[in-house]
Amino acid sequence: MTTEAEALGELAEDYFTTIMDAAPFDATVSGVRGWDAEVPDLSEAAEAETDRRLAGLERRLAGIDPAGLGPQDRITLAMLGRGLADRRAELAARWPELTVSATMSGIQTAVLGLVPKITLATPEQAADYLERCAKLAGCLDQAGDRLRAGLAAGRTPPALGVRAALRQLDTYLAGPVADDPLLVPQPPPGTDPARFRERLGDVVAASVRPAMARYRDLLAGQVTERARPDDRCGLAHVPGGEAVYLAAVAHHTTTDRDPAELHQLGLELVAALAEEYRALGEKVLGTADMDQVLARLRDDPALRFGSAAEILQSGRDALERAVAALPAVVGRVPDAPCRVDEMSAYEARDAVLGYYQPPAADGSHPGVHWLNTSAPETRTRYEYEALAFHESVPGHHLQFALAQELEELPRFRRFGYVTAFSEGWALYTERLADELGLYSGDLERFGMLSFDSWRACRLVVDTGLHQLGWSRDQAVGYMLANSALTRVNIENEVDRYVAMPGQALAYMVGRLELVRLRERTQARLGGGFDLPAFHDLVLGTGGVPLSVLAEVVDAT
Repeated sequence: MTTEAEALGELAEDYFTTIMDAAPFDATVSGVRGWDAEVPDLSEAAEAETDRRLAGLERRLAGIDPAGLGPQDRITLAMLGRGLADRRAELAARWPELTVSATMSGIQTAVLGLVPKITLATPEQAADYLERCAKLAGCLDQAGDRLRAGLAAGRTPPALGVRAALRQLDTYLAGPVADDPLLVPQPPPGTDPARFRERLGDVVAASVRPAMARYRDLLAGQVTERARPDDRCGLAHVPGGEAVYLAAVAHHTTTDRDPAELHQLGLELVAALAEEYRALGEKVLGTADMDQVLARLRDDPALRFGSAAEILQSGRDALERAVAALPAVVGRVPDAPCRVDEMSAYEARDAVLGYYQPPAADGSHPGVHWLNTSAPETRTRYEYEALAFHESVPGHHLQFALAQELEELPRFRRFGYVTAFSEGWALYTERLADELGLYSGDLERFGMLSFDSWRACRLVVDTGLHQLGWSRDQAVGYMLANSALTRVNIENEVDRYVAMPGQALAYMVGRLELVRLRERTQARLGGGFDLPAFHDLVLGTGGVPLSVLAEVVDAT
């Protein structure tokens, strides 16, 4: 007879399989084998089938009695309930009709930015990669079909994302086939290198690039004509957009907090940071005037990098210091290493400052902090240490690499991404790095402060765009007035918030909850509080919704 725990374990694995079937690129990035030859099926029929599978899992979940489960299984049960509801709401939102962007939510960026980031270690993996590339044209054509369906229903993507995607596509299509990003992976031992490259080159030239051109022409024509203009770029201007946004906020924050409450929270946090700016400004820049501090941080050429190599070195040095300090952060250190590398020129123009790619579970590649090193003269020196702590160690890499090693947990928990938990932890570590003395100087500590303003501004701007109907110019103007980010970074960030509604809220919401739980635990334990032990407790669950995290911490 199957026990409740066994039934839950089978359900958890079926859920993981369903999610990976719908997102095979994510499986490959995490080194989870079984999906390396697949591409996302973006058709309406495929999404309907995924929803049918998820509904069946919900019915099975309802039949499991939590009374017969242990503590970790009860966490799994709660996470499955939340995850199933969020995934079904995501499908109901019909995002492929609303999303064109130059971020990883854009299909062309996912194809050219994610697919080539793979190490081919065996002939079988090489064959899978060729098969996947041969299927990319169909995936791109499906993306076009979904945009046409959205246009017919009056649901259109934002023009700013369309413009950025067109820039990417035009740059890509103007380049020679020999420089195509999809040709970067090297053939593994046991294959004929010349034959592999010939076959891959033929697929790219005869299939992928023509499909990219078709997608580009659709964007340049029908989609550009109907896209939401910059003064109406948020979900507030989409039919049914309010409900879509509320579901996105719930999913990314894992709370029931109202957008209006989050907007007000952001305003208060931005105001509270001014005193820190003034104090540090007087110490480092010789002025306590807020406007002068922001102007110096944003415009002083002496605070900019001189080369891409300097940017890379800054990130690598910060990572090295953080790795050396890990015993003061956690008791358990992950086996997988992390490295810092520069993102491709194709990605960089419209990309954020940097992002993280988890290590492969099979050990085929380490965690990677991908850095935007383009136009170094526009990149401020003080930001990249805080960025490194966030993206690598003790931020994302520590959290994701440790989660992968929790082999006693279901796979959906080991390889999952709970936005508020993962981004909240990474933001929390920017201040933690200051506690540990990891910043190389007071100027670099401005990066920590600037990034706090940035994440506080996100609460205001994301809700402003999607709930209050702000224009792009309003959002850019607010961030210029209340953060030290450069205009080009602000514009890229705002465009990202437009493309990924609600995601930007998770950072500060998650960080504040971690701080609250740490302070409450310290008050309860007094002199018995141990910081590495607290962090081990937080990270020992894998990524979880914030409500579940509070239960875990309070139960100790």
